[in-house]
Amino acid sequence: QVQLVESGGGLVQAGGSLRLSCRASGSILSINAMGWYRQAPGKERELVAVITRGRTNYAASVEGRFTIFRDNAKNTVWLQMNSLKAEDTAVYYCNAEVVTGFPLASLEVWGQGTLVTVSS
Repeated sequence: QVQLVESGGGLVQAGGSLRLSCRASGSILSINAMGWYRQAPGKERELVAVITRGRTNYAASVEGRFTIFRDNAKNTVWLQMNSLKAEDTAVYYCNAEVVTGFPLASLEVWGQGTLVTVSS
């Protein structure tokens, strides 16, 4: 079993910064990609940023403001969010594509979500 535990959400004023973290634990052989998604009230879940072993990709709406980075040895990914806007308010979910050791399998795993609220 693999779990993703997120932290770092909260309330911040527009223009401020927050850093989210997500750590994977369990029977992990390797992690291919880790990413962050978000879901605002009344909207569908959308990709915010994803990082593979060599590349990063961002949603156009956060490009230049958010940075995703990971520590492979710690199975941890962070999302540094700067210049936050009211429209960034959402529940942020961590996602990982994990290869487990016992049994050998490839899984997509989600965290429980952490709320980010940006006041204008």
